[in-house]
Amino acid sequence: MMLFWVLGAALAAAALALVMRPLLSGGARRRLTASQVNISIHRDQLRELDADLAAGKLAREDYERSRKELEARLLEAVAAPGERAAQRAGRGLALAIGAAIPLVAVALYFVIGTPGAIDREAEHAVSAQQIEAMVARLAARMRENPDEADGWKLLGRSYAVLGRYGEAVDAYAKAAQRAPRDPQLLADFADVLAMSRGARLAGEPEKLVLRALEIEPNHLKALALAGTAAFERRDYAIAARFWQRMLPLVPGGSDEARTIQANVDEALALSARKPAAKSAGVRGTVRLSESLKQKASPDDTVFIFARAAEGPPMPLAVLRRQVRDLPASFALDDSMAMTPGTKLSNFSRVVVGARISRSGNATPRPGDLQGSSAPVANDARGVSVLIDTVVR
Repeated sequence: MMLFWVLGAALAAAALALVMRPLLSGGARRRLTASQVNISIHRDQLRELDADLAAGKLAREDYERSRKELEARLLEAVAAPGERAAQRAGRGLALAIGAAIPLVAVALYFVIGTPGAIDREAEHAVSAQQIEAMVARLAARMRENPDEADGWKLLGRSYAVLGRYGEAVDAYAKAAQRAPRDPQLLADFADVLAMSRGARLAGEPEKLVLRALEIEPNHLKALALAGTAAFERRDYAIAARFWQRMLPLVPGGSDEARTIQANVDEALALSARKPAAKSAGVRGTVRLSESLKQKASPDDTVFIFARAAEGPPMPLAVLRRQVRDLPASFALDDSMAMTPGTKLSNFSRVVVGARISRSGNATPRPGDLQGSSAPVANDARGVSVLIDTVVR
């Protein structure tokens, strides 16, 4: 096993060297050198394995196991997370890749470059076909061992490097089922899901990003993607806030810090030029169905809230009443926002909901009573909400 510890250390050293190099400026020559290093290491280790097998030092079973482990380590290096974040929308999206490990240069070189040019006579030079074969073998192993979350994550990253986003989404979905509170997994899942939908973060990708931030508020890639989602919908002030939160998380004076600051400055400048949005606010009435009145007590809490018809699931604005107040008029606006990045005015269409909670807890529980409106404009008037359903 010492052989593989040496390999792991060498790959880690190569990755560290890449991290320290400028991400968004010239450097293709140096990244190519890093690629050559990884290929050379892989080739040498394969030769050692073959030599040990030929000399009778390794049994065939041990050889196959060692080769699989070597391939898995190479895929880890090739399929480093965060490689697709910079493909989405101008300078704002450069933040995501600036916040991630910049091994995409190595990955792309393996996939679309000519590694054989380093040594065309080398028997074990790593080619795109070999990478594809490794990924295929990993996929086969995951079908045999479907409960390994780390394996699904690695498979998802590998598919993403190869540009096979649909398959990457499927692999990440399986990983997320097994590790639902892994913020890095959720951010990577959001990344490939956005790429599979035309490089747009709106909708489910943004929900995954915000869930990652709920688990780890200072997750670098999730902050980058959350800012990008806000930038996409032209909420430049919110984009700047998310990106500003990245600055304390990177070394001061580094290329990453300068890139982040430049994008914050751009977002703030665009925000200053953006015309003020018209005041948004939803108004209407909440009523309790006659058939459910006996299931509620006068002192039970009533939560009245608005959420995006298409967007993050958390409420955009919330107010609290009691059952004794029903029927009750309501007005929901930006002053009732739960977080600065999820204001009612950011979303043109919303759904108004109401829920009676016996426990007073904001989280729905069996036995609560609820109802909701159809999607309406964010400045709609006369919205009617009927509480007519029991939470199961």
